[in-house]
Amino acid sequence: MTLTVSLPDGSERTLPAGASAADLATSIGPGLAKASVAALVDGRLRDLSRTLPDGARVALVTRSDDHQDALWVLRHSAAHVLATAVRRVRPGAGIGFGPPIAEGFYYDFAVDEPFTPEDLEEIEARMREVTATATPFSRRRVDRAEAEALFADDPLKLERLAEIPEDEPITVYENEPFLDLCRGPHVPATNEIKHFKLLNAAGAYWRGDENRQMLQRIYGTAFYTRKALKARLHQIEEAKKRDHRRIGEAMDLFSVEEEVGPGLVCWHPAGARIQMELRRWIEDLLARRDYEFVYTPHIANEALFRRSGHLPNYAENMFPPMVDRGPGSGAAAIRLKPMNCPGHCMVFAARPRSYRDLPIRLSEIANVYRNERSGTLHGLLRVRMLTMDDGHLFCTPGQVEGEIFTCLELVRTVMTTLGLSYRFDLSTRPHSGKRIGGDEVWDAAEAALVQALERSGLDYDLDEGGGAFYGPKIDVKFRDAIGREWQGATIQLDFNLPERFELEYIGTDNRAHRPVMIHRAILGTIERFTGVLTEHFAGAFPLWLAPVQVRVLPISDAQQDAADSVRDALREAGIRAETDARSETLGYRIRDGELKKTPYLLIVGQREANEGSVAVRARGAEKKQIVMTAGEFLARVTDERDSRALAP
Repeated sequence: MTLTVSLPDGSERTLPAGASAADLATSIGPGLAKASVAALVDGRLRDLSRTLPDGARVALVTRSDDHQDALWVLRHSAAHVLATAVRRVRPGAGIGFGPPIAEGFYYDFAVDEPFTPEDLEEIEARMREVTATATPFSRRRVDRAEAEALFADDPLKLERLAEIPEDEPITVYENEPFLDLCRGPHVPATNEIKHFKLLNAAGAYWRGDENRQMLQRIYGTAFYTRKALKARLHQIEEAKKRDHRRIGEAMDLFSVEEEVGPGLVCWHPAGARIQMELRRWIEDLLARRDYEFVYTPHIANEALFRRSGHLPNYAENMFPPMVDRGPGSGAAAIRLKPMNCPGHCMVFAARPRSYRDLPIRLSEIANVYRNERSGTLHGLLRVRMLTMDDGHLFCTPGQVEGEIFTCLELVRTVMTTLGLSYRFDLSTRPHSGKRIGGDEVWDAAEAALVQALERSGLDYDLDEGGGAFYGPKIDVKFRDAIGREWQGATIQLDFNLPERFELEYIGTDNRAHRPVMIHRAILGTIERFTGVLTEHFAGAFPLWLAPVQVRVLPISDAQQDAADSVRDALREAGIRAETDARSETLGYRIRDGELKKTPYLLIVGQREANEGSVAVRARGAEKKQIVMTAGEFLARVTDERDSRALAP
């Protein structure tokens, strides 16, 4: 008896019946067998030791710090080793969830006392004891009764066990002596996990529910090579230096005041200038692309959000209803809006539309409100009042490709201007049957996205099945200065809302047709984008974004009038300039300007005052000064601003 599998290069291989992925690797060659850690079987990640089905498509996963599947299985196994070590240090610890995540792994534990830094050191030492052995990760399928007996003393696992459907297999993994309820897969043995580090511990509610018990979560990271681990640890240290909350306080950009409320940002004048510049910039870009600007209410009748489907599907992220008790209101429930799209649908529906009107491009930079859990709030990166750079395009099916192309061109302009490297993910129809529209509609929509990407000359990664139930989408991911990847712009096709709101236009056949709706957010939220840019630039914003672009420093009171004259000329040209004539020493004021990341410091001594010149210190030029006339500097700085240069 034999089985046959197909390989990524299209070739086939015949193996004895009952052969595993490990057997397949060995049949190909000893080098591949030694390097393999898991296998993709018909697109699903599986242990090397599992039996292969006849006719399967198999791709072996080898050790690599650049392969997400390889890192996923390594970090999943590292999480189990972490739990093994915790049970050695605190034998009575309850075991929660322990998944791999984008940058590492974590595990949640029910313990009486929080973990201290000293505890983490001891746990990491115990992990190294575990990984020094070659203990295999063994998979075993069990029935429900056996599973309940195995985890009888662990209520967290019993709760998870109760949620597994009756028709779904229950599996456990063991690396002696630790046993866990787990789907897998894992690396073959514990000695595969060589390069890892525990990072920190923090409180986390069980299942993310603030009404449940508080657990202790330990975070860690793992790689296949020492070099990759070292680079990641360096990135973490650099991220701490660039933390937008620390820089925001030093530069007086924003604050989140307890008396105001968690997740509610107070923009200070310097931060407000950054927001103002971003808004003006994106609005100017949109105006040149024939967008129309609208404003919709911040609150709306709850019925609007029921019609849009946000209720009940998005209810947990919406603030509770307010009751309108005014005359004739009927005590209607009012909600803060979590998104702008329902309002934009109402603008479209406010009057009859013809195919001659399309495409209609609506834009609104507006506040929306989302009741994010308090434990997830984080400076500007996760807030409850968000300033959305929101746009909704209504077009005919034949216009979709062109509109997507225009959106991609806008993304490219924004990313290039800010010096950000970026990539695209194309998410296609969900695999399940829960989606709006027939296959022919999805075929056309996905083809339009592909054609727009290819017409733009852009490479993209395919995320099969990753689209929403109402349409496929393009996600933009960009990297910051220290290599972290962030979610950027989203371009989403929507067949759902036009149907729900019964949107129509009259076509060339004089009949009513449904428009296609495109959601697009280029910056996303101003808060999050500002936070990311603050960390990307480490507070040293390009001149056009800097809160204060030029600071003029007279050496003494005798030069203040001359310094003020330079400042006034700069302000007249639209440059954000200030005079710093404080009584502190010149050296102190220069140092203060450098700490506040001011792009240019202009020193005005008596010679400069007499000659109408300035001594220019550019940010990053250390002590180097260049003397030029005030007019020459004005021409230089306005050109740098208008070109949105990243550096002088």
